[in-house]
Amino acid sequence: MLVQIPQVLTPKEVADLRAVIDVAQWVDGNVTSGHQSAGAKVNLQLPEDCAAARASGVLIATALEANPMFVAAALPAQIFPPLFNRYGVGMGFADHIDNAVRTHRASGLRIRTDLSATLFLTDPADYDGGELVIEDTFGVHEVKLNCGDLILYPSSSLHRVTPVTRGERVSSFFWIQSLIRDDAQRTLLFDLDLSIRALSQALGSQAREAVSLTGTYHNLLRMWAEP
Repeated sequence: MLVQIPQVLTPKEVADLRAVIDVAQWVDGNVTSGHQSAGAKVNLQLPEDCAAARASGVLIATALEANPMFVAAALPAQIFPPLFNRYGVGMGFADHIDNAVRTHRASGLRIRTDLSATLFLTDPADYDGGELVIEDTFGVHEVKLNCGDLILYPSSSLHRVTPVTRGERVSSFFWIQSLIRDDAQRTLLFDLDLSIRALSQALGSQAREAVSLTGTYHNLLRMWAEP
């Protein structure tokens, strides 16, 4: 399941965040690479433990917790502290699959990576190339979102970032351990949640049909969840 979540950050929040991270000390992106991806990645990152990354990560985490669409789609149990990368001209990230388990060096947090997320922090008109390309059973998807928008996708997906040919692409990326490990079950719950919201809006949240479907949703969540 690929889910695009618009306006996770407002334009002002993005501008404030960029003012903090743009002046920080960036390092070789391979500081967080696994064995396979180390040969595929050419970019810059903020160190996990730098003050700019920590402060900006808190801003993003707070916005995610307050975003109903993100919560419904991800059903997060744990969110890896957001990281930040920068792609200049000629930089990219070849085909790879994210590590199944990630450990945050600064905090020691260890999570299973069920979902990957990229939050775009650059206006798409300001750079060429730099598309996030995700492959799944339904084909190949090129993603290049507006500033402040987020894409959520299974961490098991083969994906890449195409080389930047003009300008610079800055984004935040992180992983989520979901209450629902299985992507098909998570997709079913998300679709059901959207249907309940639409039905409640049309008939009222206390309509018998809405109450019944809400009960079905929570019974499935109770059956499948791994707290």
